[in-house]
Amino acid sequence: MPETFDCSVPTSLLAGVRAARQTLQTGGLVIMPTDTVYGIAADAFSPEAVAGLLAAKGRDRQSPPPVLVPDVATLTALAERVSDDVRALADAFWPGPLTIIVRAQPSLSWDLGETKGTVALRMPANDVALGLLAETGPLAVSSANRHGEPASTSAAAPAEALAESVAVVLDAGEVGEGYEPHADGERAQNGSTIVDATGERIRIVRQGVLSRERIAEVVGEALAP
Repeated sequence: MPETFDCSVPTSLLAGVRAARQTLQTGGLVIMPTDTVYGIAADAFSPEAVAGLLAAKGRDRQSPPPVLVPDVATLTALAERVSDDVRALADAFWPGPLTIIVRAQPSLSWDLGETKGTVALRMPANDVALGLLAETGPLAVSSANRHGEPASTSAAAPAEALAESVAVVLDAGEVGEGYEPHADGERAQNGSTIVDATGERIRIVRQGVLSRERIAEVVGEALAP
C-alpha cells in the first residue's frame, strides 16, 4: 500500500513532499492534488517512469500525459515557440484549469509517448502541487484513475485503485471546489480545458471547467469555431 500524507498538517505536508520528491527521483509514481482533480505523477524526463504511469492507467503510448510546470517561465523553456496568444492565455489562466498544447523544444531529452513533437503544459492552482513542482521541476501528470473511469476530486478512490502502482499519496482533501464541471455526454468533465495552439488558430480539444467564453475573451478570433 502507498504511504499517505495528510497535507493539512504542516509536518505531514513537509514529510510528504520530501517522500514524493525522493520517489519521483527514483522513477516511482505519486498521487498528487491539482486544482481540478487528483493526478498520478511521474518524472517527465524518465521514459521508464512515464511508461509506468501509462501502464498504471491502462493506457498506451498513443495517450501521452500532460506535463505540469511550476511557473509560466517554464513554458518558455519547454516550448519551441510561445506565440502572443499562448502568452496571453498563460498570463490570464495560469495557475489554473487550462492545458495548452504547444510544439516542444526539439532538444528535450524525454519520451512522453507518441506526441508528434508536441507537449501539453499546465500550471495548476494548488499550493501542494506547486510546492512539489518547485522541488522536482516538470512532472508528467495524468488524472489518477484507470482508463475509462471518472477522475476523482478526492485522494481515497485513486489511492485504492492505483495502490499497486504508486508509492506516495499526497492527500490535500477535496479539490475542484469553485469549478463548474462541464457536461460531456452522460459524464461531467471536471478536468482542465485543453487547447491546441500548434496550428494557425487555437482549438479546444477537450472542454473542461474553463469555459469557451472565457478563452474567447482573451484570444478573440484566434479561437477556431
